[in-house]
Amino acid sequence: MSARFLGMASLVLLAACADQAVVDKASEPRAGFAFVADGTKRSTGVSAAWVQTASEVAAHEARAKALVAGKTISAETAIQVALMNNRGLQAAYAELGLSATDLWETALGPRPSLEIGISGIGEAGLVRSVEAAVTGAILDLATQKPRTRLAETRFRQAQMMALAETVALAAETRRAWIDAVAAFETASLIGRAQGTAEAASELAAELGRTGAMNRADQAREHVFTAELAAERTEARLEAQLAKEKLTRLMGLYGTGTDYYVPDRLPSLPGRRPGRSDAERLALEHRTDLAFGKLELEAIAQQYRLDTQTRRLSSADLTAGVDIERSDTRETEASPVLEVGFEIPLYDAGPLTSRRGALEYSRAAHALAQQAVNARSEARSAHAAVTGTYNIARHWRDEVLPLRREIDREALKSYNGMLTSTFDLIADARDGLEAQLATAEAKAAYWRAESDLKTVIWGPIPGGAE
Repeated sequence: MSARFLGMASLVLLAACADQAVVDKASEPRAGFAFVADGTKRSTGVSAAWVQTASEVAAHEARAKALVAGKTISAETAIQVALMNNRGLQAAYAELGLSATDLWETALGPRPSLEIGISGIGEAGLVRSVEAAVTGAILDLATQKPRTRLAETRFRQAQMMALAETVALAAETRRAWIDAVAAFETASLIGRAQGTAEAASELAAELGRTGAMNRADQAREHVFTAELAAERTEARLEAQLAKEKLTRLMGLYGTGTDYYVPDRLPSLPGRRPGRSDAERLALEHRTDLAFGKLELEAIAQQYRLDTQTRRLSSADLTAGVDIERSDTRETEASPVLEVGFEIPLYDAGPLTSRRGALEYSRAAHALAQQAVNARSEARSAHAAVTGTYNIARHWRDEVLPLRREIDREALKSYNGMLTSTFDLIADARDGLEAQLATAEAKAAYWRAESDLKTVIWGPIPGGAE
């Protein structure tokens, strides 16, 4: 009875090591996701979803298709679909779940095991030896709380990483939407110019048949039309590939790809944009900086733990009672305490302390450089959004009106037979180039505006590190 009592008491003792509050938190089906969902809403304006069952996957796929099927989608719709339907993002959320499982396991404490053995034949005859033992790592018992705190820190890092992955996907999806719309706008502008060029080319051919235009001049007219045809084909291909990238980020396939993007990007805002407090906001919200701060905390926790337990780094504890029962029914009980461990050949204290100090120093310097980079990226993003806005507005308000005035006057001169077809075509080419430059300047602004939003929460995907 004493062996059974000691074994049960040891089980209760080990179970009592668990931090129930942490266990409850870490064992939730979507542990830690509320933090990710809240950060996603604040940073992107849309909702994130963590799907875990086949029925949830099917439901979100159906909802994603319903949002885009046969519709012209906005950037916000594209981001919403990506955050609920991108499988790579769901894999990142699974990593968060694994981190929660690690925390759960650590908070539960060591796992006891019961070993029963029968051995030995003594002088008095058959002797049965029943040994009840509870085995567990001595470090698990001695360092339960510090290890749980470290696991909690790693779990918070996993939350931050999941949020970073979400923000990065949202930023990449917005960029892909801008690129796709800009490509379709370019193709549309070239298509309109191509109609004018084809009319001029037909006129040149007619003049050639009457002898009013030689073959060299006809070729000059035709080559412009041919060049525009090649440029339009290239623009259409670029638009198709840009839309395909957007489709991929949204996790769509099959019939889910039957959607459209607008033919042109939104007009420039009426007021000069930009956030003068972008640098401060970046320091407050950047996921990479928050992750770096948690890494410092984890290193400090880890090396305090190593210093306390370095001499029993691989020790095991066996606690129980050895009961020998002979054929004379006399029972003798003797307590058993077995500790096995590796004795270090040197004092690891100074070595561990130096390693911990260097690890901490490395992480601290890396975090300081990340902060410098974040501040610089925020200033650059602010300068880019204001600069591209000024450039796009200049093209829209200054260059393009002048070019249109030139086109109108050139057409009047041509109709009055004051200028040749050559001059009209040359002006048409210049006018197209001005329109394309204006559209590209507008696209550059919207990309910069997207980057400014992104840089406050994390590094720009694909940007300079």
